[in-house]
Amino acid sequence: MKGLRVACLLLGLVAVAGCTTPPLQQGRAGAIDSAFPSRLDADSAARQFAQVVSTVEPVAERYCRAARADRKCDFHIIVDTRRRSAPNAFQTLDDNGEPVLIFTLSLIADMRNPDELAFVMSHEASHHIRDHLSRQRANADTSARQYGQAAASKGASRAAIRRAVALGAELGARSYSKQFELEADYLGAQIARSAGYNPLRGAQYFQRLPDPGEEFQSSHPPNAERMATVRAALRQN
Repeated sequence: MKGLRVACLLLGLVAVAGCTTPPLQQGRAGAIDSAFPSRLDADSAARQFAQVVSTVEPVAERYCRAARADRKCDFHIIVDTRRRSAPNAFQTLDDNGEPVLIFTLSLIADMRNPDELAFVMSHEASHHIRDHLSRQRANADTSARQYGQAAASKGASRAAIRRAVALGAELGARSYSKQFELEADYLGAQIARSAGYNPLRGAQYFQRLPDPGEEFQSSHPPNAERMATVRAALRQN
């Protein structure tokens, strides 16, 4: 578990988990949705995280080495211990181009079972395996250049050109974001299954989140489409 210090994680979760409680899911009649158990206690959440890391990480690295020519597949899994960080998980790169997966304590505490955590972890690993960061940067650069050239061709001022470039970069970075999320869901479901988890149960985490399909200009696809993508991935051997 190259990016994980379990002892520090255990102490961190005991110190801060449970300080804030997420809104309870409400049914149409206002009753608490009993389909989702309450969040784990701090010790259980820490043990669950360590167990999922130990089983998902080697599988993700195996998939990565089979897919990436550069073999940058030494995953480092890190916990963001800041108390006020919102529930979140994301992928980035270290100075050597190796993948880093970062999880906030509040997200770890909100994972109701190992399948949910394994699916989220596999999803984030899939962003690296599918090289989404580089593809996003390329889209942003292309769009920024096009917007800047268009503004310049119309005789825009330097300030207006800079604004056009910034807008183009933002739109370019978002242009395939939903596609990238679905790609990560698809491959993530296969990684989680190979690691011994139930991706369909894990993807039920979506049902506790606001549906991005209902939000204007959301960067994430609708929950129903994500669930359909997971089911499609599991039909593949």
